[in-house]
Amino acid sequence: MNKTLPASIDDTHKLLAQADYVAERSLATAVFLSLRMGRPLFLEGEAGVGKTEIAKVLSQGLGRRLVRLQCYEGLDISSAVYEWNYSRQMIEIRLAEAEGVKSREGIAQDIFCDRFLIRRPLLQALDGDMDGPPVLLIDELDRTDEPFEAYLLEVLSDFQVTIPELGTIRAKEPPVVIITSNRTREIHDAIKRRCFYHWVDYPDATRELEILRIKVPGASERLSREVVAFVQKLRKMDLFKLPGVAETIDWSKALTTLDRLALDPQSVNDTLGTLLKYQDDIGRIKGSEAERLLTEIRAAAGNAVDAPAQVGTG
Repeated sequence: MNKTLPASIDDTHKLLAQADYVAERSLATAVFLSLRMGRPLFLEGEAGVGKTEIAKVLSQGLGRRLVRLQCYEGLDISSAVYEWNYSRQMIEIRLAEAEGVKSREGIAQDIFCDRFLIRRPLLQALDGDMDGPPVLLIDELDRTDEPFEAYLLEVLSDFQVTIPELGTIRAKEPPVVIITSNRTREIHDAIKRRCFYHWVDYPDATRELEILRIKVPGASERLSREVVAFVQKLRKMDLFKLPGVAETIDWSKALTTLDRLALDPQSVNDTLGTLLKYQDDIGRIKGSEAERLLTEIRAAAGNAVDAPAQVGTG
């Protein structure tokens, strides 16, 4: 594990590649600048294109602790930042009363201290350790509401959290911050201005094939090529939810588990639920449309697709 930050874009690209993340140079550049300049990286794009994986890869490659805040509607400070351990505080109060301690100020000072504080992800991220500041992943920020965004500004601006009973807790060294959004709604400009921004798009066929070769090494070359070609065609269609890279990998793994060396209409129909997640999309592709797409793929590939099947047949 490399605990020092990469010194160049090429080093950043190598860092990502060592964790089997196939990144284009523009993404490696954004990651490098974010790391070297100490600013959060805001990754936006469709679900399943590898945004969250960036934080995991950096945590692994840099040897840093990963702190993940999974966002959702209604997320508040007690879930994201901190809360007091009320049950332990009540026990402490009862013990103090039993011992005859009557000073309210003294009891309040005792129960509002660090040992009764429950640290949630944002506060955890401000605590460094021997391996350096952690990697903070704020995942799917678009699922939260605007009041939480406003609170997040204090954290991203000064990397500090104010707790009324304790005061301000400030990070000695800022964490590596990765923010993701699936763009189900627009994130306020005030957040984006504090970050480097990068749109993570679907990969082209060449890069997606390289991803499959790394992530599903057991798949035949022919199957991998046909899976990528099929998915690339689906992404040009007007579907409710286009398949991401994660779905491409899952589909390839499923077909490999079924011992398929190439696509065929029956296998496509039987496994479409691994690739598409809405019944309307499955109904549109299943049957004659899947067969048509396969025919187009075979026609485009020509004899090159069939060549591997002839090797060694005698």
